Amino acid sequence: QSLPFESRPFASYGTALHIDLPQPPRAGQRLAIEIDYEAGEGPGGSGAGRGDRGTEGTEGPGEPQVCWLAPEQTAGKQKPYMYTQGQAVLNRSFFPCFDTPSVKCTYSATVKVPEGFTAVMSATSWEKQKDNTFVFKMSHPIPSYLIALAVGDIVSADVGPRSRVWAEPCLIEAAKKEYDGVIEEFLVVGEKLFGPYVWGRYDILFMPPSFPFGGMENPCLTFLTPCLLAGDRSLVDVIIHEISHSWFGNLVTNATWGEFWLNEGFTMYAQRRISTEVYGSAYTCLEAATGRALLRQHMDTTGEDHPLNKLRVVIEPGLLGVNPDDTYNETPYEKGYCFVSYLAHLVGDQSKFDAFLQAYVNRFKFQSITADDTLGFFLEHFPELKEKGVDSIPGFEFDRWLNTPGWPPFLPDLSPGQQLMEPADELAELWAAEGLNMEAVEAVDITAWRTYQLIYFLDRVLQKSPLPEGNVERLSKMYPKISKAQNAELRLRWCQIILKNNLEAEYSKVKDFLHSQGKQKYTLPLYRAMWGGSESAQALAMETFSAAAPQLHVNVRNYVKQILGLEVAK
Repeated sequence: QSLPFESRPFASYGTALHIDLPQPPRAGQRLAIEIDYEAGEGPGGSGAGRGDRGTEGTEGPGEPQVCWLAPEQTAGKQKPYMYTQGQAVLNRSFFPCFDTPSVKCTYSATVKVPEGFTAVMSATSWEKQKDNTFVFKMSHPIPSYLIALAVGDIVSADVGPRSRVWAEPCLIEAAKKEYDGVIEEFLVVGEKLFGPYVWGRYDILFMPPSFPFGGMENPCLTFLTPCLLAGDRSLVDVIIHEISHSWFGNLVTNATWGEFWLNEGFTMYAQRRISTEVYGSAYTCLEAATGRALLRQHMDTTGEDHPLNKLRVVIEPGLLGVNPDDTYNETPYEKGYCFVSYLAHLVGDQSKFDAFLQAYVNRFKFQSITADDTLGFFLEHFPELKEKGVDSIPGFEFDRWLNTPGWPPFLPDLSPGQQLMEPADELAELWAAEGLNMEAVEAVDITAWRTYQLIYFLDRVLQKSPLPEGNVERLSKMYPKISKAQNAELRLRWCQIILKNNLEAEYSKVKDFLHSQGKQKYTLPLYRAMWGGSESAQALAMETFSAAAPQLHVNVRNYVKQILGLEVAK
């Protein structure tokens, strides 16, 4: 029978669908409701709204998250592409749902696409039927934000016993080469630490270059930026973060976006545990130090006492509440990581804390929980700590961690990273000196330095820039590993150094990098640096943007226009 329905105001970022049932249902009664709907362009065109870590702001109200890309926004430049981005509250513009992480459900979908296109979804089973129709099923309950669809000219290649990479045909060889065998290694370590990987497959979809984010942990099928295809496996550890979400976030989920640290703080901790097992503690501490620097940068920019700089953020519907999408920043990741590290510090024994994490996942799997559930379980698991009253140690009270904005009261010890940081600090000092001591410089061999050590070195050089006359040119010649890198993290920093030193001879590298990808985290800082630089740098910004604009995601395009003082289309 047909049911009366209406759309009612809900919040600044969406309305609510109300359906009248013929009679009040009994608790536990199953209902089948069919909703016939159509999703189209909403205000602002094809928006997506997930701010990457370390970027400012995300999309405004009412942005749909079904992204339609023109051929020039893809790697192959031949065919269009579409994808969805559900986190945080954006899947409501894709299908009618309870768009909150507190509700979990299984789903199935039938997707018909044109000839020559393939559909993929975050699902445990995937079947191609006749007439270009694909049938998907997710057999485990997940929150609505993890349901994702992509359609394009995409192909796949196996890279492990339960993993394949998906990409446009022109990227598939590079993707296979970069990830062959590595995903399984990370999964096995994750399972050893946190318990069984329940999702069956772990596949990766390399998105078109205009994808504005780093990664999105859609279950069974992580969406990743193609910037991670460095050609030398130097960025594969970034995937560890998305893999860690398989336990923290996707299996045990924050019940509200106001406690996003339950997803991200635990995932950062898990990522660094896996990284320590695979790469050792020195390298992991160096990576964590770059994370801490990002947190410092963020808090300096916003002010420590900004209400978003606490772990429990007030998000309420209605015009006064915060849109969950506007709460993305470093705090839930890095301050959350510090709080989880503090809990480990209270336990004082890594293997006992590892066992706790496994018990925690097992206790709350397929559920959505609050920080009170997490901390209650922690104290229950360690009755001797509960007895000691560790939740209320002055200055480190659990309540203070959750509800007081500002710098974390406890910082984990990152000193094992010193052995990698010191040589990088010393080398940066040498390059910043007036009379360049080439003998001392040549005595330092950087051939064995891995990505984060190079990043740390370049961040130091950038801090000391502009360098004395001629030094940057010599640095460029001396280290082709850096100045000719394919690795996006190194390219970003080298471009920043070029601009800070106004090295016009290498401006083309800035242009090439901005043409090659559209990730928000790389694109905005470079336009800011150009716009804040010399006249020739400002001209480079305008020239680059006029050529690269069509391949950028609409949000990123608008952010760049704001930086360059151009009119943003309403």
